[in-house]
Amino acid sequence: MRNLLPFISSHPGGRSALTCRFRCGDACFKETPNTSDNEYAGDIIAGAVSRRSMMRAAAVVTVATAAGTAALTGPSAPQAEAAALAGHGDKPGRPQKPGASGARGLRFSPVAPNKDDKVTVPDGYAQNVVIRWGEPILRGAPAFDPDKQTAKAQAGQFGYNNDFLSLLPLRGERGRQVMVANHEYTDEILMFRGYDPANPTREQVEIAWAAHGLSVVVVQEEHRTGKLGPVNRHPLNRRLTATSEFRMTGPAAGSTLLRTSADRTGRKVLGTLNNCAGGTTPWGTTLHGEENFNQYFANGTTAMHKRYGIGTSASERKWERFDRRFDLAKEPNEANRFGWVVELDPYDPDSTPRKRTALGRFKHEAAQPRLTSDGRPVVYMGDDEKFDYLYKFVSSKRMKKGNSRAAREHNLTLLDEGTLYVAKLSGDSPVNEIDGTGKLPNDGEFDGSGVWIPLATGTTSHVPGMTAEEVYVYTRLAGDKVGATKMDRPEDVEPSPRTGRVYVALTNNSDRGKEGKPGADEANPRNANKHGQILELAENWDDPTSDGFAWRLFLVAGDPDDPATYFAGFPKSSVSPISCPDNVAFDAHGNLWISTDGNALGSHDGLFGVATHGDRRGELKQFLTVPTGAETCGPVIQDRRVLVAVQHPGEIDGASVEKPASAWPDGPGKIVRPSVVAVWRKDGRDIGV
Repeated sequence: MRNLLPFISSHPGGRSALTCRFRCGDACFKETPNTSDNEYAGDIIAGAVSRRSMMRAAAVVTVATAAGTAALTGPSAPQAEAAALAGHGDKPGRPQKPGASGARGLRFSPVAPNKDDKVTVPDGYAQNVVIRWGEPILRGAPAFDPDKQTAKAQAGQFGYNNDFLSLLPLRGERGRQVMVANHEYTDEILMFRGYDPANPTREQVEIAWAAHGLSVVVVQEEHRTGKLGPVNRHPLNRRLTATSEFRMTGPAAGSTLLRTSADRTGRKVLGTLNNCAGGTTPWGTTLHGEENFNQYFANGTTAMHKRYGIGTSASERKWERFDRRFDLAKEPNEANRFGWVVELDPYDPDSTPRKRTALGRFKHEAAQPRLTSDGRPVVYMGDDEKFDYLYKFVSSKRMKKGNSRAAREHNLTLLDEGTLYVAKLSGDSPVNEIDGTGKLPNDGEFDGSGVWIPLATGTTSHVPGMTAEEVYVYTRLAGDKVGATKMDRPEDVEPSPRTGRVYVALTNNSDRGKEGKPGADEANPRNANKHGQILELAENWDDPTSDGFAWRLFLVAGDPDDPATYFAGFPKSSVSPISCPDNVAFDAHGNLWISTDGNALGSHDGLFGVATHGDRRGELKQFLTVPTGAETCGPVIQDRRVLVAVQHPGEIDGASVEKPASAWPDGPGKIVRPSVVAVWRKDGRDIGV
């Protein structure tokens, strides 16, 4: 029996104070923005009836078979109860015997928890740094020199703190792909020598503006290995920054709530900020979630500013000193122009990216579409804040196949028309069985049903007392009003390409159960939740347009020796410890890959793979760890390559350029640089088979 790994930080998860300060503006140490008294899941559970009647309310759920998925029409209540979320013949809660080789796609020796200042990968695997912060990607951009950096140089170089990654095919150029990366935030203390937080210079601020945003970089694979490298000055390479032009589109575009003195139309925005995770669409574009945008704005003046976490004093980076739009006392609507999902066409370097108002405004972690049977995209989204909500958007338009100009132009309108929903979850266990410790209820798992509550369709609001424009711009308030379920920081939300089930990463919630805060409920079963959980959702009829679903917790994270953990019923002696799930992705075998943010178990953050079906459902293995102070982001899982973004390496309390806490990636004496890493098998075979 292992000893429980130590909890190493007073901050949520295992984050350093420096990370909390620059990444999210110390959100976890400020008043929780959601102070609404709307009904939460604990209240719902108290009035719940039996498991059978609850599942009868769900009516129809997904049944997955070994050959794929099938819709079961109109089962009786006992059939629905037995079938709900019954994965590929496995029975939740019943331990399965582990074999010697592991689930297909996960046949590697797991990396042990560690605190090594490097990227650690399994035996038999190799790696390389694909691209670093500051590497030139545009024509005319100079080589990186941290002591001679300028805003002009940074605007032509790979940005800072890479997060979401996407790899797209590049036709006609053998061995090349288009890589798109988010650049979530800047940590000026680790970027500039002698940085004075109270008095940043204009040049430092403008460099930071240029280091935010998005990068499009064509990458070339090395023959006979999985190594990738950038193709500098490729015509598709592109940088989008905090000062690039973006368009507002959809039903709220042009609203008076989006107009400023610099943009009387409410349709033209400069920049994108705090792009966290994202998604890749079936029509060949990428989606980018604007997350902790609140921290860039000063002098919040309204209740809506407060609901979105915007403070009433100066901002951390003091940008308001150099551009009035960041001072909400002067431009109260500027913040309303951030907090959206951005859509980018990486194949058109002259296109203007669009902020999609139909998908609502909140702290978007990610946005990953799936298609309905008739070709309409459905996008699942989480609002990364304690006690905030889970959403989906159902388009009213069908995707056109092909790469013709007409098809591409049509598909670039798919996310402008449809219905926006928010989730309300109900547990099926008596309230006295959910005691806040993470102990499983008597039926052997945390599960229940839920409904999607419509918020707005086009110009029609479904929320009493709010116009459609208000619903889109103040989406959090709309969720409050309709009684959405308060969750433990819903971050990345991904539908499985194999089964259609949706997996929601709930990272943690240190405020759960505190005085005056919601206590544990069946979807969020632990008070003072340090380690997080992953929720699995099956739409009724396996139809993503459904207004109802069944759900259960797939993983309850933490040390496997802790009784308050759960790995889909798989033997806990045969899984890796995991804490604070964040970004998720799928491989071709249907395995879920999970990157972590703020590991609270004494090890560095990492990337994990877990089987979602079959006899090994719940078998979780750690694939890699990242260096000191870093977070694992943006996983891309291809047949023969894994890509991760190593974000904020060396971001440890007390660290600076002069006193680095990490020597990664270039060794002692070199500045620490966020970078993208590729991992592959040395024998050239597929990952994990």
